[in-house]
Amino acid sequence: MYKKIVLAVVIIIVSLLAYSLIEPYFIETKDVVIESNQIPAEFDGTKIVFLSDIHCGSWPFFDEQRTENLVNQVNALNPDLIVLGGDYVSDDSQYINPCFLKLSKLKAPLGVYGILGNNDPKNESINAMKIANITYIDNKGIWIEKNNSKIRLGGVGDYITDDPAEEPTINNVSVNDFVMLLSHNPDFFPKVDKSKVDLVLSGHTHGGQITFFGLWAPITHSEYGNKYMNGLKKEDNATLIVSNGIGTIILPARFFAKPQIILIELKRK
Repeated sequence: MYKKIVLAVVIIIVSLLAYSLIEPYFIETKDVVIESNQIPAEFDGTKIVFLSDIHCGSWPFFDEQRTENLVNQVNALNPDLIVLGGDYVSDDSQYINPCFLKLSKLKAPLGVYGILGNNDPKNESINAMKIANITYIDNKGIWIEKNNSKIRLGGVGDYITDDPAEEPTINNVSVNDFVMLLSHNPDFFPKVDKSKVDLVLSGHTHGGQITFFGLWAPITHSEYGNKYMNGLKKEDNATLIVSNGIGTIILPARFFAKPQIILIELKRK
């Protein structure tokens, strides 16, 4: 009887370990609807894809072929706008150009925009983004225009390695404008001016990457523990979306923290 119990435990442990190595390949598309009376009628139904934490590298991490497959998966969603949340590589600059060569194939009529994460070599990444026709918006704000209407999109520098500033995004907005802000790290969310910013998009945590069945993670790389681990959070008038990201760090494994493409649909109330 004892041997059977031990064998069953071993089988369960081996199965869970095997699953953790397979889960990084199960990229899910998470649909999120954002409703607001500040969304102009012309932007009603607009689809936005948010990607974060690709961590391009060599096999068994997120290699070039998997990056190409990811791009194809995103383009098949026919997004109107694509935003990228940083950590394209894991500090290794040799993967920057191959990564952005694939990301240059992303297609969206309203454009592709991105910020950097704490693992992105800054100068090389900015140059590669420019070549890939991806607009870099760290500590910048721009208007996304459609017909005669517009929404505001901005980004902040990384919370750990840079000096994040939301002022360029919110200085020229009114209370009637719909404002989106990219922040690689969700720990910036408590500092956001929620009277002006409606939607914040973040990654960085990997959804915990290795979790206790999705309920709790021992490591989230956040000052707030599991509070901003993943999913939707609402504070005051602002909504935070934290993506599980795409790639992995340290180990090419995930456990109940599937990689995610976030597909946002804007709905005018």
